[in-house]
Amino acid sequence: MRVGIVVNPDAGLGGRLGFKGSDGRAEEARAAGAQDRSGPRMQQCIDKLSQLLDSSLNRQGKEIEFICWSGRMGSSWMGQTAVTIIGESPQSTSAQDTALLVKQLIDSEVDLILYAGGDGTTRDIVKALESIGEVNGELASKTAIVGVPGGVKMHSGCFATTPIAAAEVVLAYHLGDLRTGITEVMDLDEEVYQTGVWKVRMYGEAWTPSSPRFMQGAKEQVERASEEDTIEALAEHVKTLVAENDELMIVWGSGGTLKRMAQHCGHKLTLLGIDIESPSTNGETNRTIHLDLNEQSLLEIIHQHVDDNGEAKPILLLLSPMGGQGFLIGRGNLQLSPEVLMEIGIDNILGVATPSKLIGLSNVRIDTGDVALDEMFQKKRFIKILQGFRTTRLIRIAE
Repeated sequence: MRVGIVVNPDAGLGGRLGFKGSDGRAEEARAAGAQDRSGPRMQQCIDKLSQLLDSSLNRQGKEIEFICWSGRMGSSWMGQTAVTIIGESPQSTSAQDTALLVKQLIDSEVDLILYAGGDGTTRDIVKALESIGEVNGELASKTAIVGVPGGVKMHSGCFATTPIAAAEVVLAYHLGDLRTGITEVMDLDEEVYQTGVWKVRMYGEAWTPSSPRFMQGAKEQVERASEEDTIEALAEHVKTLVAENDELMIVWGSGGTLKRMAQHCGHKLTLLGIDIESPSTNGETNRTIHLDLNEQSLLEIIHQHVDDNGEAKPILLLLSPMGGQGFLIGRGNLQLSPEVLMEIGIDNILGVATPSKLIGLSNVRIDTGDVALDEMFQKKRFIKILQGFRTTRLIRIAE
């Protein structure tokens, strides 16, 4: 099998900085100290895939030929894996470069495109495949694609849940254990997204190996206005926790459910950012609200939340799983880096879900970006989900 590699080196750069996407802000993100995200995650996927190909799981002893450009859009992330070079990555990359690379991969007769990026990268690839299909026939547009999640936001159904899962999918597809199916290519409306409005649109369809276990599926909007009483009850639960312990710091995750809860608590928080509600430090009863924090700001505020002996005071991180995908960590909240999560403590995380989100939610997914931390969550096995006033349930953490 011939696998084409596409890496958007700018994808995901703004995640820990609290940017609402990285489109057009790569230079700004790097100047602020952002580190590559999509490339290293592609390398993690390739390393795992190489291990799988050399293992007994590759029962047929099949090989894969990797086709890519040299440099940051391809070979830089392939480690010791042998590759066939068909071009060179430009110093500064764009959507046009992605389209050109895809065309060259199709001309090289690849069977599958493995790419790392976010929803914007997916749109660029699918648009290129559709354009090629109009010229060369429909077959090109049906080329299977598998996304290694490397962006800030990933709502499309062609992403694997993690880089490791992407490797599993490619091998299973190579062995003939998976068939391709059509999935939605979703993305946020970039213009309204920057203003704090979460509006997901469908931009097209793509062919991808069908694997409910390893592929994340497309995001769904499942919240309903009729759940306002439930939202108020969830908020009342949080207010009670604060009343019982005024030293409790609340880290509010992103999303509409938590924002509406916060409104019932008397706070006007951001829709897409990570906010902190902390005890007042000047002796007043009013609590301090810190809005739209990046990774560094989160760490600074959490580090200050200690008593006179330097011991950490109580803290609670509220997270709402993404509807239709079940991601609690790793989609749209990259500010919660492994370092931040370790400072908070994985036992201080409380999921929050309304009844409509709980429908069909048999487990939640965790993709912290750190293999060791992911394994810590796996060993925990279950996480608490708040579903009403003083009402929680345990939901399994997906493997």
